[in-house]
Amino acid sequence: MLEYIVVVGAVFSLLGALAYIRSMFKGETKPNRVTWFMWLLAPFIATAASLSNGVSWAVVPVFMAGFSPFLIFTASFFTKKAYWKLTTFDYLCGVISALALGLWLLTSLPDLAIILAIISDGLAAVPTFVKAWHNPKTESTWPFTIGMLSPMTVFLVARTWSFSELAFPAYLIVVNVLILIAIIKK
Repeated sequence: MLEYIVVVGAVFSLLGALAYIRSMFKGETKPNRVTWFMWLLAPFIATAASLSNGVSWAVVPVFMAGFSPFLIFTASFFTKKAYWKLTTFDYLCGVISALALGLWLLTSLPDLAIILAIISDGLAAVPTFVKAWHNPKTESTWPFTIGMLSPMTVFLVARTWSFSELAFPAYLIVVNVLILIAIIKK
């Protein structure tokens, strides 16, 4: 029965992404494409690694943590209002993030894949965190609020309380809280 809570969290994650996309088309939100691209890759890799370790329902929020950025990244190309000027710093974080993912491909160890996906995702978050800190009006709180709440559902459905089940969702909670702080700080 608790598995349905994960599905509800996934629906809210999708709604948060759609709210962010709507905000982009209104010109209110300007996503950092490097961040959103890397944010779609790392959770998909963590999803594959978790599934290979036998994780079931607890992987849904991790998958949605990649699917929602996929939608946002794709939508960012369909509106000129959703442009954020990328800097060398943004690209550097993206390259280091991609290197972490590449290291996982060389090792093929599921737990290491999750650790490297967390590192990659965290490095990808840095440009958006910095942008939100200096220009909070260029971000919407919706995807980050839901991005914090949706992974919490994993703790209700976790069967083994293993690293592969809980590490990426716990990381997602922390990174979303940090970005929310950057957006809503006084």
